[in-house]
Amino acid sequence: MTSTAAPFQPLRGRLKANVPLAPRSWFRTGGQADWLFVPQDEEDLATALQQSPPNMPLTVLGACSNVIIRDGGLAGLTLRLAGGFAQIEADGDGLIAGAAALDSSVAEAAARAGMAGFAFLSTIPGSIGGAVRMNAGAYEGDMASLLDWIEILTREGTYQRLPAAHLHMGYRHTTLPDGAIILRARLKAQGAEDPALIQEAMHVMRAKREASQPLRARTGGSTFRNPEGHKAWELIDAAGCRGLRHGGAQISEKHCNFMLNTGHATSTELEDLGEMVRARVLAQSGIELQWEIKRLGRLSHPA
Repeated sequence: MTSTAAPFQPLRGRLKANVPLAPRSWFRTGGQADWLFVPQDEEDLATALQQSPPNMPLTVLGACSNVIIRDGGLAGLTLRLAGGFAQIEADGDGLIAGAAALDSSVAEAAARAGMAGFAFLSTIPGSIGGAVRMNAGAYEGDMASLLDWIEILTREGTYQRLPAAHLHMGYRHTTLPDGAIILRARLKAQGAEDPALIQEAMHVMRAKREASQPLRARTGGSTFRNPEGHKAWELIDAAGCRGLRHGGAQISEKHCNFMLNTGHATSTELEDLGEMVRARVLAQSGIELQWEIKRLGRLSHPA
């Protein structure tokens, strides 16, 4: 348990100590946040950043769809953006989406406006901030193909607008300043298209995803990145890991680049299972898989 003496002057948002995070994670595992802050608006967020000690750990949580929050929880200040941070606005030939806007909501807004190029977002769980940070992609599309610019708050609480060309976006990677918090992103359409055709394309993509991935389980999306020239799931399958179990954690039978919490897994069991898979794939193929799921926090709670 952390001290309940708040390290901040009064803020307008919601600040709480020792908040359980497992209910927020798609895996439904993990420890507590020492401090969880849900800012009321950008000014409130900037105030919290300016007041936080420079050495205080800072974590930003989005939809928690592609993370393992470790059993020891998150030290320092954890931020969760909501409310006005989820706004989506039309902007000429594109959209401006808040960091907390769900990827699927952005895809739907673009479809209604007849904006092409956004359909792949309908299949990606999570929010725009996370999608930008990891250059999320699917079905031949990725955030790099859409991104015009982002606005951020620095760790010191100052604003910056960064053009996409400065972010060096690559496969599942975006280069951001240390401690940067994404506020919003401008996404440019790849031309105009009949909204009905866009909706049809999204329906096809979602149906394919439903058929091939364990969407109704406690999971966290793709576990490992695809190595160049390979598919992670094929390497995992070839190493005999389909259905592999460790405690309450399991590699999905349906899609073996997905891990599952079968009911009572811990974050440690999930992470250990992932490392078991990495070791078996390396031994079988000589290829070292890299985590796509973010693993955050302390391995165990401090005494």
